[in-house]
Amino acid sequence: MKFYTADLCDKYPNDVQVLNPILNSFGGAKKIMGQIVTIKIPGNNKSLASLLKTEGEDKIVVVDVEGAYTAVVGDNLMKFAYDHHWAGIIVNGYVRDTKNTKEIDVGLFALGTCPKKTMEPAEGILHIPLIFGGVTFTEGAYLYADHDGIILSKEPLEM
Repeated sequence: MKFYTADLCDKYPNDVQVLNPILNSFGGAKKIMGQIVTIKIPGNNKSLASLLKTEGEDKIVVVDVEGAYTAVVGDNLMKFAYDHHWAGIIVNGYVRDTKNTKEIDVGLFALGTCPKKTMEPAEGILHIPLIFGGVTFTEGAYLYADHDGIILSKEPLEM
């Protein structure tokens, strides 16, 4: 992957949104890019698990749990993402099993870690705009993430 978010921001200053520095990297892939698929989860992660068991086509799933302090993603969901070719998972929430998730070649960015998993029964809502970190994640937009940050664009960006 030959891109750097800093260079993309320089080249496309009016075409990108920059996520506030709220997320940390917990995945094996430190640099990811791809189209966004969105899901809002008010409770457990069963809907996310079902999504990650579908073909990802190098896309990035953006998950909003509104920062609830329970783990939404762990090593099992990361394995689903890897097996089904998802490039990454962005979580407005927490993750666990990070010793293992850092060994799986999928990007994983989240607020932090929590050992307790999400248990509340509730269905997720797919394909809706999500707003957090000062940006709007829109289904089908493009996300680029590396060591400098996470940026979004309505169209694919070229170096």
